[in-house]
Amino acid sequence: MRKAGGIIGLIAGIFGVLAALTTLGLGGMGSAFKADNASTVVGLGFGGLAFSFLVIILSAVAIGARGRTAGVLLIFSSIAGAILGGTLVAVCMVLALVGGILAAIGSGRAPAGASANNA
Repeated sequence: MRKAGGIIGLIAGIFGVLAALTTLGLGGMGSAFKADNASTVVGLGFGGLAFSFLVIILSAVAIGARGRTAGVLLIFSSIAGAILGGTLVAVCMVLALVGGILAAIGSGRAPAGASANNA
């Protein structure tokens, strides 16, 4: 489940980057037309971009990590990205949260008598 969580997190991070770039574009268009609070939307886009890249990095680490640290950090970064990234990024961070939970749960150790090659 650790690898599945990492792959899900990678997909969520890529979609999060696309959502953050869309948010940045919308904020830029709002700034061009002198809309109110357009700078807030641009700030949300940059926050979403930063946390989406962090999700991608932590997901790649979670695939090969043996402990739960990468999964737990993936959970925290997806929550922070959902809060600081705007609505579009928050939708993608829900998927990253699921990936982080899978990576954290899946890194548990197998029981002593269990073997991967038992058939």
